[in-house]
Amino acid sequence: MLLETFANLGITYYMFLVGLEMDLSTVKYLSKKSFSIAIAGIVLPIAASAALYQLPKYVWYIDDSEKPLAWGFLFWSIPLSVSSFPDLARILADVKLLHTDIGRTALSVAIISDISVWILLVFAVTIVDKTDAMHMTVLPTIAFILICWFLLRPGIAWMIRKTVKEGGDFSAMHINFILTGVAVCGMITDACGAHSMVGGFMLGLIIPNGELAMKIMEKIEEFVTGIMLPVFFMVAGFRTNLYVLFRGASLKGVRYSVEMTALITIGATSTKILSTFLVSLCFGMSTYDGLALGNLLNTKGVLAVIVLNECRSLKVLDNTTTSIMMFAIVFMTALVGPIFSIAHKTTPRVRKYNQRTIQRSNQNSELRILTCIHSVRNVSGIINILEVSNASKKSPVTVFAVHLVELTGAASTMLIVHDSYKTNGNFNHHSRERAESDQIINAFIKYESRNEAVSVHPLTAVSPYNTMHEDICNLAEDKHIAMILVPFHKEATADGRLQGENRSIKEVNQKLLDTAQCSVGILIDRGLGSSSSDSTFQLNSSELSTGLNLAVIFIGGLDDQEALSYGWKMAGTPGISLTVVRFLLSTNDAASVDLVNDEDGDLDNDSGKEFDDEFINEFRFKTMCHQSIKYHEKLVDTGVELVEIMRTMYSDFDFYVVGRGRGVKSSPLAMDAELCDNPELGPIGDLLVSSDCTAHASVLVMQSVAEDLRSVSFRHKAKFGQKIWASPILNPYYKASVNQRN
Repeated sequence: MLLETFANLGITYYMFLVGLEMDLSTVKYLSKKSFSIAIAGIVLPIAASAALYQLPKYVWYIDDSEKPLAWGFLFWSIPLSVSSFPDLARILADVKLLHTDIGRTALSVAIISDISVWILLVFAVTIVDKTDAMHMTVLPTIAFILICWFLLRPGIAWMIRKTVKEGGDFSAMHINFILTGVAVCGMITDACGAHSMVGGFMLGLIIPNGELAMKIMEKIEEFVTGIMLPVFFMVAGFRTNLYVLFRGASLKGVRYSVEMTALITIGATSTKILSTFLVSLCFGMSTYDGLALGNLLNTKGVLAVIVLNECRSLKVLDNTTTSIMMFAIVFMTALVGPIFSIAHKTTPRVRKYNQRTIQRSNQNSELRILTCIHSVRNVSGIINILEVSNASKKSPVTVFAVHLVELTGAASTMLIVHDSYKTNGNFNHHSRERAESDQIINAFIKYESRNEAVSVHPLTAVSPYNTMHEDICNLAEDKHIAMILVPFHKEATADGRLQGENRSIKEVNQKLLDTAQCSVGILIDRGLGSSSSDSTFQLNSSELSTGLNLAVIFIGGLDDQEALSYGWKMAGTPGISLTVVRFLLSTNDAASVDLVNDEDGDLDNDSGKEFDDEFINEFRFKTMCHQSIKYHEKLVDTGVELVEIMRTMYSDFDFYVVGRGRGVKSSPLAMDAELCDNPELGPIGDLLVSSDCTAHASVLVMQSVAEDLRSVSFRHKAKFGQKIWASPILNPYYKASVNQRN
């Protein structure tokens, strides 16, 4: 008795937390597709479940004592048709699809499903518990809900506004008052004839999202989910009678139980998948996404167990049927994650997003950049890079600003889209990280307000460092990102030297370089923007761009081509002067250059040089009339000579954009590549950050798509811009400055 009382109290507080996390204001923003899929995923499974409910009577000829009861089909149908929003969010987080199109659609449908099923459950409990005097239960329950919504909700909102206005903090008295109110509301709804969890859920639903909700979650979430909820599951397990399930282990009883469990699992699962799949096709979703969505929506959770527990308390379903359904629900939920994970990894999926880079983007189309922010110190430099990215009405820039937060404790990974519905409440207990996220978001929003051609979408990603790159890559794939911009794992001091290595960030950057299917840029910020902790970040774009000397060092390969493509785009910003320096081997050593696919194979040297020449010629032709763009070629024999030229002639620039240098095995710096202190920056990038003469300059190291260089090089063609390049030979007056020796 004591355990059951504690378990019921735990369910009341758990449903209070569910209501606290749910935001009904977002329902009006949900799409027609989500509503249609949710309705189909509820109505059709309920109809099929009602048919399944009659089978024990007409197929197995059960005893009269176990005939289906009058309203049993309602409680039979609800757990088989529900989609658990909290549990679905955790499954999507585990498979790294929380922020994808299918993940957002699944969560939207689950929100509608949860709300609809809760209404249906309250109705079912009411009419079954008080059939002879239904109005004595329905009317008081409706009255309580209206009082909560129209009286108690404004009162709580007034209390919150008053506390914030007076500059005070929410004390333990405020929190204890709310927590006591949970028990009181539960007692009221129980006295009305409904379940106590209805009162707890309503109180959580009417509390506004904000600091008070965050503090309440911080106070009781771990206790409720870690202690009270397991007690409820333990009580539910005690009520599941295996002896009744197998009817004394007789052959007939075992056959009956196995057949019923299999029939319920297959029938309910297939109906949910089929109904979701058919509606998804009507809205243009692919076959794979429709089937995957149907499988995900079969996720059952605490609500299904609550319904079955109520069936036992109200004696709506017999012991055998309740136990069989308990096992069926466990099987259905247990299969969702593994099936979806295996299918997602093994099924080839054709996407429009296919290795996007700046070089392959149209010059007059939208450029999508994903910026990764680990702390406030990274914000100013990255925003200043975006400021000089030449956003215009013809070529707007869309920025997905992601604050990366390390996941600690036993919480689930999540992606929080700000100004949208919450996918999980666990982030609320990280008050320091939340404050830092707000600071970062405000900086990017103010940057957006200063630029009409810029659109910013702030997000917060919470995950462990060892899988953080997967979240970034999945988000980049879902948003069709052309470049991921990340900060270097070391910070610059006042004199430009790098110190304070963060190994976790270094590992994240390295994994991004290895797996990203778009360009990756690593920024070493040495004063391109001031590293301030001020949340305003009042940057003046005109002051930033005026007199900024930009240099692109070009040796060869796809990475250098990507670096030049981005530098080329930056050069369109007023006040920026671009100097492109191409280093070539002298004639005697030219034959030793060999383009390779990392360690896997060789490419013909002529083919690699042809691609570089083609790209450079296009750049030279299109910029021949731009006075702010200069092009130099330098012939060198060794890496030592290249370093000396860089030190003496090209060390006075404010900002360098260079390629990481993959694919060029025998470049002038190949002999030094393995000796780099920072191999993720490549030879040239490491030279620039290590040299004293360039300690004042910021550096951006670019890597093109992390894919097979061999397959790319044979089919590669420069695509930066719509106009097809014409050979400079057609214009005899255009000549580059070529210096043999200095």
